Amino acid sequence: MEPLMEAKERILQKAHELFHRYGIRSVSMDEIASQMGMSKKTLYQHFADKDALVGEVFAALLQHKRQDCMDLQQASENAVHEEFIGFDNMSEMLSSMHPSLLYDLEKYHPEVFTKFRSFIGDFVYRLVRTNLERGIAEGLYRPEIDVDVLARFRVATITISSNPDSFPNRKPNLAYVEEQLLDLFLHGVATAKGQELIRKYKDQRLKTEIK
Repeated sequence: MEPLMEAKERILQKAHELFHRYGIRSVSMDEIASQMGMSKKTLYQHFADKDALVGEVFAALLQHKRQDCMDLQQASENAVHEEFIGFDNMSEMLSSMHPSLLYDLEKYHPEVFTKFRSFIGDFVYRLVRTNLERGIAEGLYRPEIDVDVLARFRVATITISSNPDSFPNRKPNLAYVEEQLLDLFLHGVATAKGQELIRKYKDQRLKTEIK
């Protein structure tokens, strides 16, 4: 018999995969159990209901993203580079993420969504603010910008691509939308020196894509 913790980790991994690919609402507990090759009764021995499963999936995801962000911050060459490698780290996930995932989370699992919003409003806000302060100190961002206002502005744009009302006439790739928003933000805060680095990192990414 499989150890309880191993079984639970496998369920979380499979649920995350299915939610990411199909959205949350369209994936039932029956389907997760079927995909796992287990009975629904066994699945409910690990999770009281779907809301509990969604909550644990997102708790694990946010913890992983916290560590990712801190690692990338340490590995970055400068503030502009930090933004680029941070986006690249997220783009693969965003490119394949179902457009309704965050909308489903907000509508059908509001308590979990509140924790997600707290993560964005607290951790991500502090990350963006630190990046802005770093960029100013490095001469890459304009010194006269209001760090608090622009950090809050940047945070407010992060989930816009997941809102179905934002793009009523088409369903663009989430990564594409976030890339456009990041580009606008960086050009808005960058000094001439920062603009040069933006062009440098864009050229590097283009050469990588061509290869």
